[in-house]
This record gives sequence, C-alpha cells and structure tokens, in this order.
Amino acid sequence: MSKINRVLALIALFAFLYINFLNPSYAQNSKDCKYPDFSYEFIGEDKYENFNRKMFAFNSKLNKFVICPINVVWSSIFPKYVMNRIYSAHKNIEYPRRLVSSLIQRDFKTTKSESVRFLANSTIGLGGLYDPAQKIFKIEPRDEDMEQALSKCKVKQGSYLVLPVLSSTTPRGAAGRAFDAALDPSSYIATPVLGMVKAGLVVNRLTLSQPMNILMGSTYADPYEVMKKLYAVERYIKNNNLDRKENIIKTVQNADDTSLAFYEEEKALENYEKTELFSIQNISDNQIAQTISDEINCSFEDLFREQKQREIIQPEIPVSDNSEILSQNEEEDSLEADLILNDYNPQGPVSDSLRTVLFNIPEVDNSMWNELSLWNRSFFKRIKTSSVNIIPPREDYSFRYIMQKDKNSPVAIIYPSIGEGAMSHHSGIFAKIFYDLGYSVIIQGSHFHWAFVKSMPKSYKPGILPQDAYYLRMTTAKIIEVLEKKYNCKFKNKILLGTSFGAMAALFVANMEDEENILGISKFIAVCPPIELTYSMKQADKNNEGFIKSNIKETVALTAAKVFGILQSEGISADKFQLFSEDEAKLISGFIMRQKLSDLIFTLEETPTTKKTDIYETINRMSYQDYAEKYLVEELGYSHDSLNFKSSLHYISHYLTHCSNYKIYHALDDYFVTEEQLKKLKEYTGEKTIMFDHGSHLGFLYRREFMEALLEDIKSVKLKNTDMLDDSV
Repeated sequence: MSKINRVLALIALFAFLYINFLNPSYAQNSKDCKYPDFSYEFIGEDKYENFNRKMFAFNSKLNKFVICPINVVWSSIFPKYVMNRIYSAHKNIEYPRRLVSSLIQRDFKTTKSESVRFLANSTIGLGGLYDPAQKIFKIEPRDEDMEQALSKCKVKQGSYLVLPVLSSTTPRGAAGRAFDAALDPSSYIATPVLGMVKAGLVVNRLTLSQPMNILMGSTYADPYEVMKKLYAVERYIKNNNLDRKENIIKTVQNADDTSLAFYEEEKALENYEKTELFSIQNISDNQIAQTISDEINCSFEDLFREQKQREIIQPEIPVSDNSEILSQNEEEDSLEADLILNDYNPQGPVSDSLRTVLFNIPEVDNSMWNELSLWNRSFFKRIKTSSVNIIPPREDYSFRYIMQKDKNSPVAIIYPSIGEGAMSHHSGIFAKIFYDLGYSVIIQGSHFHWAFVKSMPKSYKPGILPQDAYYLRMTTAKIIEVLEKKYNCKFKNKILLGTSFGAMAALFVANMEDEENILGISKFIAVCPPIELTYSMKQADKNNEGFIKSNIKETVALTAAKVFGILQSEGISADKFQLFSEDEAKLISGFIMRQKLSDLIFTLEETPTTKKTDIYETINRMSYQDYAEKYLVEELGYSHDSLNFKSSLHYISHYLTHCSNYKIYHALDDYFVTEEQLKKLKEYTGEKTIMFDHGSHLGFLYRREFMEALLEDIKSVKLKNTDMLDDSV
C-alpha cells in the first residue's frame, strides 16, 4: 500500500471512530423561528461556525488566486467537448466506488445496472469517453458514493465542517471521501507521467465546477450560509436516494394530495367552493401517476413526456385576501386580455411564474469553450463589468455594460427584478435583444440587492419607492457619465426597461424624469410591476405559509430533487414545469424570495462574514411585512398609510394618466396584484398597458407574443428618434 493510501485509510478510520464514538449526538429539530432554517433542519447546529467561516474565507482566497487561474489555463487549452470526455472517462474509472457502495446498501439493482454500464462504456464507449449505456441501452447512471453506504449503515452525520480545499463536508462526509479515494483506481498511480494524468483529472473536475464558485461569491451577501444550505440539502437527497426516478414519481403521485390539503384550507378561509372539481382531478392524477410508476426503468426525460400527457386542471385562486365573488354587474366590467397566449396550458399562478426561466436565447452563451476559457466569446462573456462610486466613502457600485462599435449609438438601461444583481441572467437576455437591435446596454442591479445597499448612504433602507427611484436615477446618471467620458461619446437616445420590482422603480424614475429631465430617456418599458408594494409583500410571505405547517424536511428535499433533475436534463421546456404542484412552486418561489430578503438584512445589519453570527435567528423570524415594519415604519418613521401610498403606482397616477412615453406589460393572473388593482392601472394607463390572459408574474417572457410586442416597441422608439434626427438635419 502506497503512502498516500495509508494516509487516506487513517483519515477514514479516524473519521469513522469520531462520528460513532467521540461525537455527541444532536437533535435536528427546527429552532423556534417563524420560518424554517434549512441548514439547521438538514445538518443540525453549526458547532464550528467560527472555524468554518475562517476556513471558508481561506478557501475562497485560495480558489481566487491559485485554483481559478489554473482552471482558466486548463479550460483555454481544452475545448468544452474534450473536457466533458475527460470527465466522462474519469466517472467510468470510479466504478469500484459505486459497486462497493451499492453492495453495502444491498441495492443489487444498482449493482447490476452500474456493472452493465461499466462494461458497455468501457468497450463500446471507448474507455468511458462516451456513454452508450445511457444513449443506446437507456440505462440511467446512479452516482453512488461511500457516504451513502455509511449513511445506510446508520453512521452518524456529525456537525458541518469546512476543510482546506475539500470545502463543505461533515465527519461522515470526510470519511466517505477518504473511502472513495481508496476505491478510486487513479489514486494508485505511482509513475510521474500517470501522476500528471491524475492531476489533470482533478483539475478538469474542478474547472467544470468553478463557475458555480464564482457565482456564489458575486451573487450572495453571505455565500458561506448559501453553500452550507445547498450542501446540506444535496447530501440529504443523495443519502436518501431521493434523486432516483422512482422517488421523483412518488412526488408526482402525491403532489395532488398535498395540493388538495392546502387548497381546502385556503378555500375554507376564502369561501371558495370548487372542491368537487379538484377532487375529481386528484383521483385522475393519482391513477395516471400509478400507471407511470409501473415503468420506472425509462429515463428522466421520459417522465417529462409522460407527465405532459396529463391534463392538469386546477381551480383559479383568488388573488386578494379580501376578494369576494363578483356580482353580475362586476363580471360585466371585468378586464379582458389584449393579447391571447394560445396553448399556454396554465397550471396555477405561482407554477406559471416559474416558467420565467424559459426566457432564453441560445446564442447568448453558446461556445465550444468552457465559461472560464480565454477564447470564450459568447455574448455573456463579452459583457464587461465596471464600477462607479455613488456616495463617498461608501463602496463602489458594480454594473455591467456592452458597447456597440458606434459608441454614439442608442443605449438601453435595465433594472432587474427584486433582489437581482447586475449578473442577472434575465438582464443578459434582454441585453442581447437590445444589442441585436443596435443598442449599447447598461445593466444595473436591483435597489433591493445587498450590493446596491452597500453603495448607498448608511441610513438607506429600500422599499420607499420615491427614495429608491431617486438613488437609482442618480446611479444611472453617474454610470452614463462615466461611460460617455471613457468612450468620448454621447448616447443618441435611451430606453429604460424594468422587470417586476425593477419595473415599478422604472415607472417612478419616469415620473421624476417628467418633472426634471436629467437622463434624457425616450421610452420606459415596465414588465409586471407590482401596483401596491405592501400587497405584493403579503403575497411573497404567503408562499411560505403552508410549508411552515408541513413536513418541511421531506417537502424541501423532494422538491429540490425535482429541481436538480430538471437542471441536469437536456433542455428545459414548459412541459417539465408541470411536474411541480402549485404548492411546490410556492416553496421554490418562497425560498428564492426569502434568500433575497436574507441577503438584504444581513447587509443592513453589517454582519461580518468571517465570524460566528446569530443574525439568522433574526432573519428566520422576519417576513417581508416584518421588514417593512422594522426598517421602514419604526426606523425611518413612515406611517402605514404613507408607506402604502408612496410605495404604490397610485402615487404617480398623474404621470401614468397624462404621459405617453411608457409601456406596461402585465398578466391578468399575476398573483402579486388583484383584479381591482389591475382595473385601476388600466384606468390610469389605457392602451399603454398590454394585458396577457396568462403567464402570471413574468411567466410569459419566453412567449413569442410577448417578444414580438416588445421588439415592435423597441423598433418604434428607434425609428421615431431617427426621424426626429433627420428632421433636425
């Protein structure tokens, strides 16, 4: 046995003894919080948080200054296709790990399938470079490891640990990794040449995971906590085999039972009587799901196709807490859609809003090179990052931009949805649309994002729209000034587009510009702006209410397993989102919204990232409404009535009524607004608001009907300004 393997064996033995005999057990019951602490639920108390945070900071610096540069060189030598082939071959070599793990778990079905896969891929697949076992023989891979085997043997998990280079783990996880290494044939390489091969395999794997590390550091105020959550949930899913197709099917089968329970509770509160229709659908779905479960050997993609065959019908959910059944006269005055989305097949307001991730343009990130490669010239890689200081001595504010060859071209400014930073994927898609139409593009972050708050005065608390718009406009003006000075140009005309909360802010900026034209913007485009911010905050909180009472651990894990399955599948389509029940969609949306609130509070409280903190006990007791009460009412001194009015579109109704330099896109079933609010908006704006019949909140972005309407708007602005320029000449 070589020295390295003796060391690995000793590490495995120590970790095994520690977690079984030296490590005291701990309870994994949720803390007494308003909202669940997912990291605590899945991994228990973070006993070594002070050490872990310091080690996480060390690993981040090591990654930035040592590992990432190596990854950049590697990804610039080998195209993405070659890197994927190397990764595939390395996975094939790790067959002994999967074999032993499945045998210890007494999972003989996996033992058989992995053995067949290894033989097929080693022969027909040219040593594992290709995967004919999946593509030809339809045998799905099962990525078993030794921690799963230890978990099956009832070995205790231990507390969360961050170790040098290894990063997130636990004592059981460390033992599992040591056993994995001992079972990896490439660990027994002795000659210098083969040692270099092993090093290349490790670098290749690290390079493929590097973009996620970069994203963590730039997206979240406290990447340590987010990484801990993701690790805890991912390991729970893996150790309990929840990522397997048969378990995914169980969630499909049980989804409607869960949905029925929550809907019945809501209907009891709201006197909403459509129980018979829902019960019939529930029985039908269970029968179909049972039929699907009889064919669990088909691929994950097959499950999506089978699910598409289901005719999902769910009752409409009232959008307002105080909504009542409309009278006959009110029904006659109900809103009608301006544009119909044919074959949209709505599932539910929150489920439909998840389809916003379908908003994509393949050309934006297509490249034969990895994202880190110096040769990657995809559109996203061409977008530059810069910074500007807004309020000295506060931190510089980072923004992104891309310039046309003609530096005097028109420019589009993008305000993203609530809590999104300048790296927002949707902002990049919109940037591509504008750029292809001849616009330079400036991408800012949301004013509700932690990075924006760090660049503002210490007293700044986002949520008062006139104040938010003031600072956003100031930031936009400084960015334009910096770019025009840098490139010695003068932008011909400007368009400002905002989505969701960013759309609301864009309209407030438009109101200010109407009073005093500083930015010189020709057109404002708002997509799904909330109409009353306080109401939308209630709706954001509502997505978490049902799951507080449910078996949160199992619910989160099963829903996350579905999400991971979709992300790992080839291509994402609208069909796949019908795998989620309305309540699962609420959990996903609620988790995202709470993370954004968490980042904001973490920043407002000036919490250090390298020391143990109890800030999450505060965060997990705070809803969006609690945020407004603490930071806007108590600290800033706004009354509830003043807050409700100033942070609503009613505050700028004069501008909406009398001006015409804007366009609003909305959906009749957007769950962040009520029908009465939409009627009032239509009263203010008339034909300047386009209503879609479906799509909920941003769930229509990917549709051709929206894209055609948006392109027509953008082109008309450019044409109008060109005509004005010709007339002046």
